[in-house]
Amino acid sequence: MHEARVLVVDDSAAMRALFSDILDEAKNVRVVGVAASANAARDQIAELKPNVITLDVEMPGMSGIEFLAEIMETNPLPVVMLSSLTQAGTETSLKAYELGAVECFPKPLRATPEQFSKSVGKLGKIVLAAANSNVNDRKPRAEHKLTETPFEWNGRIAAFSASMGGIDALTTILGQFPQNCPPTVVCLQAEPMVVDTFIKRLDTDLKCNVRAAKDGASLTQGTIHIAADPERHVVIEPGPPPKLRLMARDPVDGARPSANLLFGSIARGAMPAVGTVLTGMGSDGARGLKLMRDAGQDTLVQDRATAMVPEAPTAVIELDAAAREVGLGELGTAVLGTCGIG
Repeated sequence: MHEARVLVVDDSAAMRALFSDILDEAKNVRVVGVAASANAARDQIAELKPNVITLDVEMPGMSGIEFLAEIMETNPLPVVMLSSLTQAGTETSLKAYELGAVECFPKPLRATPEQFSKSVGKLGKIVLAAANSNVNDRKPRAEHKLTETPFEWNGRIAAFSASMGGIDALTTILGQFPQNCPPTVVCLQAEPMVVDTFIKRLDTDLKCNVRAAKDGASLTQGTIHIAADPERHVVIEPGPPPKLRLMARDPVDGARPSANLLFGSIARGAMPAVGTVLTGMGSDGARGLKLMRDAGQDTLVQDRATAMVPEAPTAVIELDAAAREVGLGELGTAVLGTCGIG
């Protein structure tokens, strides 16, 4: 893993100073420059050659979103967007993911410097993961291609885990799901307000139903459940039909909701299922997926070449937890093939 050389772009001098101080304290992260506008940042990129940029959404002149689009079209670089936690902010975050941002990090609207510093304490890890991402190899997001082949369910549940880059990957994969898709559960590490907006968009765009995970919800055909509540884990309780259970307990290996717990519950319940680990930071999901494989259940992992952040897939592969490594464009079809008859 190589060092993150960060360019901080924000029109507020106070924010530039605060983010620079926070990032300079992070391990293997170095702030190489700051800029107050897109024009200034453009010159700094050429001169300083950063390998990751933090970019404010709201700036005078060219907006952060407009500058992100320019960067991804002319000189792709990992970009972490900083946006406000408002309805407009969450819509903008989804647009940033669509354009190729590695992550969208919430900028608190009201906070003391101490509160702000605490809330963004994990920013250093995000920036380091972004600097080691596959953004340069990212291909434009394909349009949704809903399956035209009739789908006949064979009884298997589909379970996914994802963090950084997950919204982009899930948009591609779930866009291939038919109206009568297999019961699906997603453990997603992302900003909850952004996930809420993401769920609403998918529920509108896809033929199947997309819902926020709720305690006691039955897993039935045609519905995708997305769990992103940072206060509760999600597991599956066996039964006819299986049900979701949300639990308020301590994080597991730093993650909540924990993909290890989700996959582990599937393994222990001996449920027919396929588990898949997608792009993301850290190793959450690898141990749980290994439990599924050892229990004789189907396991897949997004291949490292198409994973925007390959840390999580790499952990799966090193643990020999996946039976197959599959490219992003083929993952939807692979999961449906495993869950279908014929």
